[in-house]
Amino acid sequence: MNIKQWLAALLVQLICIASTASAENLLDRQNKVWEPTSEALRIQLWPMGVPPSMLKKGQESYGFGSKQIAGRPYTAIEYISQPSLIIYRPQGKATGTTVVVFPGGGYRILAIDLEGTEICNWLTSKGITCALLKYRVPGSGPYWNEECNCRRIPDQPYALQDAQRAIGLLRLRAEELGIDPHKLGVIGFSAGGHMVADVSNHSKRAYKAIDEADQQSSRPDFAMALYPGHLWKKPGLTLEPSVKIAADCPPTLIVAASDDPVDDPRHSLTYYLALQQAMIPVEMHLYAEGGHAFGVRKTTGPVAQWTEIAERWMQSIGMLP
Repeated sequence: MNIKQWLAALLVQLICIASTASAENLLDRQNKVWEPTSEALRIQLWPMGVPPSMLKKGQESYGFGSKQIAGRPYTAIEYISQPSLIIYRPQGKATGTTVVVFPGGGYRILAIDLEGTEICNWLTSKGITCALLKYRVPGSGPYWNEECNCRRIPDQPYALQDAQRAIGLLRLRAEELGIDPHKLGVIGFSAGGHMVADVSNHSKRAYKAIDEADQQSSRPDFAMALYPGHLWKKPGLTLEPSVKIAADCPPTLIVAASDDPVDDPRHSLTYYLALQQAMIPVEMHLYAEGGHAFGVRKTTGPVAQWTEIAERWMQSIGMLP
């Protein structure tokens, strides 16, 4: 390697180190912390300063993303340094089942309504307690950095830490919250779908235990991954080496669209085959059309019916009556 090549390589590395996984150009930006509606219960995920060691890269703010989904914009939050768990109580008769929601956003932002509060509206209408995880971003999991055109992996799995902590807290406070600690599932979208795979296959905490919540199991009882990313590695259908299928990985439902332009359906296929090979109960629905980030917004295509499939699947594994 000559001096010019060496300097060019060094420059790329410096750009990767210096740049952050920033959000989109937000419209109608609000330079303040996003807060849930008054009927939700907000629980701080960690005692102050423990363990969020991720560098604070900016001030939390939120606004509308530049794209529209089903004819409507979505709300995106950027620069979350104080993660929290937001509890939405079930409507009507409670089933005791709880689902933790991991919004997507490429580990750069959180699509907090499209893949967060709107998911909770669906779940709570079915008697399910919804626990929306407002996890740390940006750079809390593997993401694509457009400035250096390279894939980056954080020095610690911050998003996984937040997911494990959330499940432990819910199990510790199950009686107080009126939930069944043995009917606790997860659902995630895009990067959140990767979090579903991550937390499903890591029984050991990704951080040092700090209190009683960390003595509880962080393994979900069931898992739903919607158009997940960061699971497939070329060539063929090779599972990302960082994902090791655990023997106690929970029953899993995978939903994706063949025409997804962001997270290739081979991420879903690869994970499905890996689970099947490991004899983990898994079901997958791959729609011909649907694109990416369809959430639960109603469209004319068959992909809009995935929630009905998810409800029947939860019934089939004993998580819903």
